[in-house]
Amino acid sequence: MRGLIHHIDLTVTDKERSRRFYDTVLGFLGYRRSADYDHGSDWDRKGEPFHSIGIFEARGEAAKQQHDRYSPGLHHLAWTAESRDDVDTLHDLLRDIDAEVLDAPADYPRYGPTYYAVFFADPDGLKLEFVFGATDQ
Repeated sequence: MRGLIHHIDLTVTDKERSRRFYDTVLGFLGYRRSADYDHGSDWDRKGEPFHSIGIFEARGEAAKQQHDRYSPGLHHLAWTAESRDDVDTLHDLLRDIDAEVLDAPADYPRYGPTYYAVFFADPDGLKLEFVFGATDQ
């Protein structure tokens, strides 16, 4: 278990808008919203090594900025899918909620022989990915 990610917290500009987005996406992925705070929320997966994703509302000047994945900080976050159909189902859900789909489901052989993924953005432009398949590592 040493070295596995325990939790991650993401900074957002509008906690209510982000709660709606992450309730849908994380709910699909098997998380449940476990707590709400003045500054944000947490979603958990019981019994999982990586069991918590949280959001924190940005403050000050940061609250006016869109995420730039090419600045220091987080580039993107990816979750594992159970199948290609799983990736396609999330893609349909993202379209239903008018989420920004950056790249529709496709094969990405440059990442691995069976790599199939959808890339999308949260309301602040944070790049997210849902992937099925093996990498070439």
